[in-house]
Amino acid sequence: GPAREAAGVAHDEFDGDTVGEILQSAVARYGADFDRVLAVSQIWVNGNEAELTDVVGPYDEIAVLPPISGG
Repeated sequence: GPAREAAGVAHDEFDGDTVGEILQSAVARYGADFDRVLAVSQIWVNGNEAELTDVVGPYDEIAVLPPISGG
């Protein structure tokens, strides 16, 4: 989807202690297009909706889920 297109990859790994730290690293790596997608997206960790302050570990998966459009 849009997040994958903006990042140029489907999966990546980052160091950080919170969801917010990980996403800041992703924006630094992928740039403004990814930041724009992130601004309108939901963030999930291991299949559950997450907050930027949520603590994450090395085996957690963070997903960026942009809004879905359709008709």
